[in-house]
Amino acid sequence: MCLGVPGQVIEIYEQQGIRMGRVDFSGIVKDVCLAYLPDVAVGDYTIVHVGFAITRLDEQSARDTLALFQDLGLLDEELHDDVAGTA
Repeated sequence: MCLGVPGQVIEIYEQQGIRMGRVDFSGIVKDVCLAYLPDVAVGDYTIVHVGFAITRLDEQSARDTLALFQDLGLLDEELHDDVAGTA
């Protein structure tokens, strides 16, 4: 299964000319491509799908979704399947 998982951008950097970020998914931090969201900033919440930030969302929606994924046992499954392409 491949879900879009919400997380908080904690760092933004550039890698080989591509805008990247470190995103915190309830304590699991992954490197994510931010190319599709040029205006996203540190502290913003985004939905990440297969390593790409695809939309911004508000903090409450992100927290509610993360809690639901955790309750359903989907959060660990998604994040340990290497959502962002990093170990």
